[in-house]
Amino acid sequence: MSQRIVSIGECMVELAPSGQQDHYALGFAGDTFNTAWYARKLLPAAWSVDYVTAVGSDAISRRMTGFLEECGIGTTHIERRSDSTIGLYMIELKDGERSFSYWRSDSAARRICQSPERLEAALDGAEIAYFSGITIAILSPEDRETLLSQLRAARDKGTRIVFDTNLRPKLWEDEATMCRAVMDAARVSDIVLPSHDDEATYFGDADPHATLERYRDAGPTTIVVKNGPGEMVSLADGQVTSHVVEPSQSVVDTTAAGDSFNAGFLSASLRGADHTSALIAGAEVAAFVIGHRGALVELDAATFVS
Repeated sequence: MSQRIVSIGECMVELAPSGQQDHYALGFAGDTFNTAWYARKLLPAAWSVDYVTAVGSDAISRRMTGFLEECGIGTTHIERRSDSTIGLYMIELKDGERSFSYWRSDSAARRICQSPERLEAALDGAEIAYFSGITIAILSPEDRETLLSQLRAARDKGTRIVFDTNLRPKLWEDEATMCRAVMDAARVSDIVLPSHDDEATYFGDADPHATLERYRDAGPTTIVVKNGPGEMVSLADGQVTSHVVEPSQSVVDTTAAGDSFNAGFLSASLRGADHTSALIAGAEVAAFVIGHRGALVELDAATFVS
């Protein structure tokens, strides 16, 4: 396989608090894009990071794809459509915790799987294909099955499939449908990266070990159950282990905490770090990110590369 990560999902216009009352800064973000952005920062230049989505043909869509290119993220497999544009969301912060308002009901990214040949070409030869619960949430049931079918085919050819469950019930018609679809996605994945607090709410898991065992039964061979500042549990090489996370000393904005953890963990693993070292790298990246405002925080990759 080639040294290439393919991240699939939706990148949106982000309006984030600037620090001045009632002033917002315009940027671009979205869960799978955030992970791609941090992975590009953390991986050696020999690795390629491609983003797969659909955008409009308007000025703001062109501005977004230009931003991706400036960041070194590949845009070859992004579909440009004339019938829609990109979504938008606004962040509001209170005591470091964020809430969101969205305008995305007809975003171009919802049609990403209506060109399956484009998706197949994007996945061809990739070392890692990364997607999330939000990726599948914005798709129609038919397009969701197209995505999972393409991921199964890529997995059969040697691509490792990585899934962040990222449960967002407001994007689904009901919680039962969300839970079924998330477990279907886990069954095509090699690595699953859930967050226990969400999993406990919607699956009723009593503790992180229960979350891990439920996903283990679905077939993934590597599972990392994120748990905020609490103890993580993980499965790797057939072994279940627990990991204490050093708590962040300063929480300014928890936006992209999980996304940046995933990038730190995957990037370290791809550079050859052992499982525990990769978990530490992910936690250190996330701790740095939540100490700053916004989804995309500039960082010195050398700080997080041992």
